[in-house]
This record gives sequence, structure tokens and C-alpha cells, in this order.
Amino acid sequence: MTTSGKGYRSRTRKKLRKRLREKFTVTRFLQEFKTNEKVIINPDPFSQKAMPHVRFKGKVGTVKEKRGRAYVITVKTGKREKEITARPEHLKPLQVSE
Repeated sequence: MTTSGKGYRSRTRKKLRKRLREKFTVTRFLQEFKTNEKVIINPDPFSQKAMPHVRFKGKVGTVKEKRGRAYVITVKTGKREKEITARPEHLKPLQVSE
């Protein structure tokens, strides 16, 4: 038998699938975030530019800075904090319920 692939998007067939109502919208590309704002990482398979790895899907992070069209987000994974670069179409603002 052959060995399984070890690529960047391996084993993401169902993780990066879009449901019927989750279609592409232009407003996701145009949204802006402020520094220290909390965001949810949600990779959009429609756009591959500056798409974070699927292991960060659903993680909450804080916006550190804007770098070009993308944002630098700090995410805590275990004991470490990692910096992820992602464009706004891969981010959602965190809705805090009061």
C-alpha cells in the first residue's frame, strides 16, 4: 500500500467543506478589525490566500496588528502563544453575550 499524504491540506475534505447557506459574501472580505479585538478563526476554502491551517479552526485569538491586507493574530495553544497571519475572510468577530 502507499503512504498517506502529508501535505498542508491533507485530511481536510470535510473540515473545509461549505454548507449550502455558507456561501461567499463580499462583506467578509471588506470587514475590518481593531487591535486587541477578539476573533474566531474560520478558514474559508473559497480564498486560499493567507489561510490559516485547519488545526486553528474555531480557535479564539486577539488581533495584534494589521500587516498589509492581513491581520496578525495571537492564539494560545497549550502553553505557547502562536502568531497566525490571516486575511479578514478567514476571521469572524467574537460575539460576547451579556
